[in-house]
Amino acid sequence: MRGFSTLLYKELLRFWKVGFQTILAPVVTALLYLLIFSHALKGRVQVYPGVSYTAFLVPGLVMMSALQNAFANSSSSLIQSKVMGNVVFLLLPPLSYPEIFLAYTTAAVIRGVIVGLGVFAVTMAFTHLPVREPLWLAAFALLGCSILGAAGIVAGIWADKFDQLAAFQNFIIVPLTFLSGVFYSIHSLPAFWQALSRFNPFFYVIDGFRYGFFGLSDVSPWISLGVVFGFFLALSLLTLQLLRSGYKLRF
Repeated sequence: MRGFSTLLYKELLRFWKVGFQTILAPVVTALLYLLIFSHALKGRVQVYPGVSYTAFLVPGLVMMSALQNAFANSSSSLIQSKVMGNVVFLLLPPLSYPEIFLAYTTAAVIRGVIVGLGVFAVTMAFTHLPVREPLWLAAFALLGCSILGAAGIVAGIWADKFDQLAAFQNFIIVPLTFLSGVFYSIHSLPAFWQALSRFNPFFYVIDGFRYGFFGLSDVSPWISLGVVFGFFLALSLLTLQLLRSGYKLRF
């Protein structure tokens, strides 16, 4: 596993050395969301009994920030390697495809968790959150970041230039995360949009993660866990197949 640990170390250094951009900036962005939405809707919206809107909002912002940054980590690394022409140094060493997958995904999870913890830390100045189910919280955080880490590998392999990667993120990842119940409960939506939201896998990540704090959720956490794990398994198999085939990696 020396190849795995070396590639993982390289990926960790890559985002850590520009931490102002990769860690601090997302935390500040999430804080701005909290200030704007909590100021506008505090006292007007109560999703769960006894839970303020600000408290309801924080888990969604934590998870949204973690997911988006997990995706950005693996996708930006691969597209940079392809554009700069140094992806060959990933393919020449005796690295197995599972090692490549695990290294990129693990680095993405670590960055996502660090950003999520940063968002959680700064938002604690505005509200108090109980942690009623820590194991559920950890499970959904790790699985959610793993899904986006794998999705980032797929996007990085598919894209040939930065604007294609930006399109993938802006038209797929960002809408799915924003429309996953970060700012609202799906029970506040009309029946059609409630049904449509249930086809969004990110909804189950956010809802299950929020359950870890309040012990309350829009759907059963077991259903959410099954959907999230199944989606992660399917996406992992797709990613491994793309790596094995050399699609857009071997020129």
